[in-house]
Amino acid sequence: MDVVFLSRLQFAAATMFHFLFVPLTLGLSVMVAYMETMYARTGDETYLSMTKFWGKLFLINFAVGVVTGITLEFQFGTNWSRYSEFVGDIFGSLLAIEASTSFFLESTLLGVWIFGWKKLSRKAHAAIMWLVAFAGTLSSIWILMANGWMQHPVGYVIRNGRAELESFLAVITNKFGVLEFLHTVSGAYVLSAFFVMGISAWHLLKKQHIDFFTRSFKIALVFGLASSLFVAAIGDTHGVHVAQVQPAKLAAMESHWETTTRAPLHLIAIPDEKNERNLIEIGSIPGILSFLGYHDFNAEVKGLRDFPADERPPVLITFISFRVMVGLGTLFILLTIYGMFQRNRLIDSPNYLKIMLFSIPLPYIAIELGWVLAEVGRQPWIVYGLMRTSDAASPIAGSQVLVSLIGFILVYSMLGALGFYLIIVNAKKGPALAVK
Repeated sequence: MDVVFLSRLQFAAATMFHFLFVPLTLGLSVMVAYMETMYARTGDETYLSMTKFWGKLFLINFAVGVVTGITLEFQFGTNWSRYSEFVGDIFGSLLAIEASTSFFLESTLLGVWIFGWKKLSRKAHAAIMWLVAFAGTLSSIWILMANGWMQHPVGYVIRNGRAELESFLAVITNKFGVLEFLHTVSGAYVLSAFFVMGISAWHLLKKQHIDFFTRSFKIALVFGLASSLFVAAIGDTHGVHVAQVQPAKLAAMESHWETTTRAPLHLIAIPDEKNERNLIEIGSIPGILSFLGYHDFNAEVKGLRDFPADERPPVLITFISFRVMVGLGTLFILLTIYGMFQRNRLIDSPNYLKIMLFSIPLPYIAIELGWVLAEVGRQPWIVYGLMRTSDAASPIAGSQVLVSLIGFILVYSMLGALGFYLIIVNAKKGPALAVK
């Protein structure tokens, strides 16, 4: 049994499952804070009911996210000890800062928010929720800066066979990490907006709590439209940076084999990695890949054949992940723009409401595929250009990893089933339970 493959599979399973809950925590905390702020300013009891209803769903999601996230950091010691030994001076410091500051700050503030309803003024209580949202975002900064360093290592020196920190400022201002943070968090906002709109649509289709869920839908709609547009804008900037620092990933994203100017974009392609070509190319548009990668229709784009075979990422997975992610991102923009025209007659737009209800899973898929693109597209490197994934695994038996992998899948499946069951049950009950 291949230890590296099993370790990668285990980390992927744990990370992707954990990330089913992280984006909703980031986005829903902001919307709940806004709703409570409106209550604090106006005294409107509907906003209080909205705060408690959506806040309860936020708390369920947060609890499952915390449980599933704790195990991730342990894997760097159990499954990836050689990686930890090589980059622990840099990567470990960022995780330590996140755990000892942001995570504990967020958890403590959340406790104050839960138990402080009758002990704090309305404005003070609303301010606590904004601080919860801030702490969650701060936590994501440290995590994504750590991942950004893996994607584009900066601010280090190789000393005594290890990567040691030379410039902390360079690490936390790493352009790749900054763009990754902006892209990920704005994507989380889109997911949260569609979550709120989808649940609101379910109740509006049943014509219950109309004022409550119309207001909820409108808040999420504006939040979702702004976030969807920002995701597209920052995604373009991020793509240009990827072309500069990870050209092999760009070539794999587009299944681009030959180095050429005015490089075409293939809407549909079936890569044949063994023979270094595409079996099928449909909808090829000259110059578009050059423009997307370098904002120049005549720019030269390096093809996969000009990279050593053992330094190319898996093309098919990378290509499909990118296409589906971008396609869904475009759909989110279209749905929210259309929703702006329907916002004052939602109850009379059942088809649109049905679409939004069934769209709840789509941002989850888009975000997960975004991480597949980021991580698979970086292969064969665990730290790009510095350390190969095959050199990073712990010297342990494959059977050990297999047993723990099976354990992770079983436990996480039960946790996920319980978490989503509680969210669905409480979402269906509506706001009446929340204000008791």
